Amino acid sequence: MFKKQNEIIKHLTDKQIVQNLYFTQLLLLVLSLVLSVFLFNSPQSFFELFEYKNLTFIYYGIGVALLVIIVDFIIFKVSPSDLVDDGGINEKIFSKRSILHIIFLTALIAFSEELLFRGVLQTNLGIWIASIIFAILHFRYLSKWLLFIMVVTISFLLGVVYDITGSLYTTIIAHFLIDLVFAIQIRLQYVNEVKHDE
Repeated sequence: MFKKQNEIIKHLTDKQIVQNLYFTQLLLLVLSLVLSVFLFNSPQSFFELFEYKNLTFIYYGIGVALLVIIVDFIIFKVSPSDLVDDGGINEKIFSKRSILHIIFLTALIAFSEELLFRGVLQTNLGIWIASIIFAILHFRYLSKWLLFIMVVTISFLLGVVYDITGSLYTTIIAHFLIDLVFAIQIRLQYVNEVKHDE
C-alpha cells in the first residue's frame, strides 16, 4: 500500500508536489486549531504555547538540530543506500526550489508540524502518542525500517526537548534547521548535477 502511494507521489508534476505540500501544511494548521478547541480548557491555555520566559530555547533548538544533522550524516554515510532511500520524494520536493522558497517551506513545515504534534497533541496526550502519530503520518517512511526508526527517534527527541524546555519555539527551531540543512543539500546537489551535465 505504501509503495503504491510513493509511486503516485513520484509521478506528480513539480507544481502538484508544491501544491500538495502547501495543502498538507494548511491542513495540519487547521487540524491544530480544531483539536485545540476540544483539548485545551480555554483559548488562553492554547495561546500560552507561544509564550517564552527566556531565550534558552534558541540554544536547545540549535543544539538538538546539530546533533540530529551529525547523526543523520553518519547514518547516511555508513548505511547501504537502499536503506536510506526515500524513493526520491525529498529530491522532488526541494531540488528545484530557490533557497528563499526552501527557507519559507521548511519554516512553514516546522511551525505547522510542531504546533500540531508537540503543541497540541503532546501537551494533551503525551510524548508517546504524539511521536507515534508523527511517524505514522510520515507514511512514505513506513516501508523503510531504518528511515522509520530515524523519524520516530527524532520525533521522540523533539518531544523530550519540548518537555525539558517547555517551549514550542525550541522544537520549531530544531525542526526548521534540520529540514533546512537537508533541503539545501538536496538543492545544491541538483545544481551541481545540472552544471556537470552541461
